[in-house]
Amino acid sequence: MELNPAPNQKVYFASDFHLGVPTTEVSLEREKKIIRWLDECKKDAHTIFLVGDLFDFWFEYRSTVPKGFTRFLGKLSEISDAGINLVIFTGNHDLWMFGYLDREIGAKVIYDPIDVSIDDIKLFIGHGDGIGPGDKGYKFLKKIFRNRFFQWCFRWLHPNIGIGLANFWSGKSRAQANDTEQRFMGEDEWLWSFAKAMEKQKHYDYYIFGHRHLPLDLEVGQNSKYINLGEWLNYCTYAEYSDGKIELKTFEA
Repeated sequence: MELNPAPNQKVYFASDFHLGVPTTEVSLEREKKIIRWLDECKKDAHTIFLVGDLFDFWFEYRSTVPKGFTRFLGKLSEISDAGINLVIFTGNHDLWMFGYLDREIGAKVIYDPIDVSIDDIKLFIGHGDGIGPGDKGYKFLKKIFRNRFFQWCFRWLHPNIGIGLANFWSGKSRAQANDTEQRFMGEDEWLWSFAKAMEKQKHYDYYIFGHRHLPLDLEVGQNSKYINLGEWLNYCTYAEYSDGKIELKTFEA
């Protein structure tokens, strides 16, 4: 993907909104904050990358999607209708996107990490789940989650049952991971390790991921950085491309 923003335009990156948790009320306040951020982005955005886990759970049945998030989806439609490029990556919580967001809001939905060029800056962007060393259990589960037969089976569950089970599983998974998410693991940061290994094969100026939930801006090699976008449950961090560089920022700090 090649982007050529005008000198007065910027490119924005954010991930891990996890809309829907921990309660409807708290999620709604976060949704309104995200909309305020999107309104700011709209003023000068060429492209907005939303890099996965926008929803804590999302599954598109043939004629049904999870209820709620109307303000967020409406704002994305408004941004797309304004001619701003909107790129959405699936994450491990919302990987079951099957065309609804493409059709309804005009987003480009991406399922795997991709190369992106902004002017002469080269990026490698993905949600970050299932890559890097370790985490073999999830890598196995991801193959099941993306298997068309198992997706077909899940569709036969009534949405009340399917979404209820998914929300229970999601909450349990998040509780188990909470301590790791808040702690910098040094050389054991698996996405940082992945970026270092990639850099030995091919140069990128920036490796941009979500998933980790910890805002990180780390050197990968000479003239190369790994940026983790953090999340919006606690940090409300995002990245901004302007004047040939990408910086990690906080919204309404």
